[in-house]
Amino acid sequence: MRLKALDSLLFPAMKFIKAFDKRESGLEYFDPENVKSILVVSSTAIGDTLLSTPAIRAVRESYPQSRITAHFNKKNMELFENNPDIDGIIPYCGGYRKFLKTIMEFRRHKFDLALIFHGNEPQATPMAYLSGAMFIIKLPNTSEYRFLLSNKDRFQWEDFAHGVEQRLKVAELAGCRISDKQMVLPVLKEGKSLEESFLRNHNIQDSDTIIGFQTGASTVSRMWFPDRFAELGKRLVDSSPKVKVVITGSPQEYAYCKKIADNIGQKAIVSAGKIPLKYLPSLVKRFKVLVTGDTGIMHMSI
Repeated sequence: MRLKALDSLLFPAMKFIKAFDKRESGLEYFDPENVKSILVVSSTAIGDTLLSTPAIRAVRESYPQSRITAHFNKKNMELFENNPDIDGIIPYCGGYRKFLKTIMEFRRHKFDLALIFHGNEPQATPMAYLSGAMFIIKLPNTSEYRFLLSNKDRFQWEDFAHGVEQRLKVAELAGCRISDKQMVLPVLKEGKSLEESFLRNHNIQDSDTIIGFQTGASTVSRMWFPDRFAELGKRLVDSSPKVKVVITGSPQEYAYCKKIADNIGQKAIVSAGKIPLKYLPSLVKRFKVLVTGDTGIMHMSI
């Protein structure tokens, strides 16, 4: 109820503020030469943020002298801290948590341009506007807050073949040159050392074939049944003495993962809660195969 009340207050408040804004903020007035500070927003899940990285790289390549600040989800931003195309991160804390504090932090950066690649609404667009950025670009731009955006030509989700294409179009509207669609996810040296130590401590050798299982997901509808994972795991480890199964997940999913591992047997181990998120790419890189639902680690493995 409280969230709905805040939502109902936010819209008329933004209408009122916008009515007194006399700035020429349409794309026809946009001049890339005046852009010194950029906000890029991708504040949802891991996979969604990974899909934003090609567009963020395009922004960096087109604005090499500008400061680029990312607004990423607090829950997974550690995975992107070493992205070479950003200069800093302001965390998204979820819903209206730290709403005003985040806006004040935005304003401190004096953004000239805000690019919303994938954000939680109804907060993302109003927050970008209240940052003080002159130009705000977002696609699709069919929501009730489209009056705050600089891009007026309407696009819907159906107009894009893939999420990467949608984000690249946002960058293109900001004058960026699009040269590469590959996602960006640095593999840290510390992660490789941790991964090697973890596998060695569980008697997994370099010559072993490692199969990764990501058994959890953000919603139950995206999860495969645990007994199916266990059955598949048994068949895989029985197929060759070199096959080992590593079950990934969050610290909160450890017990769930452990139950599946126990059903598979001694050749299955659990990394959930043992490998920090920012080092997980090193472990995923060791997998010969990853069995997963629609999850962040699925996008990570690509």
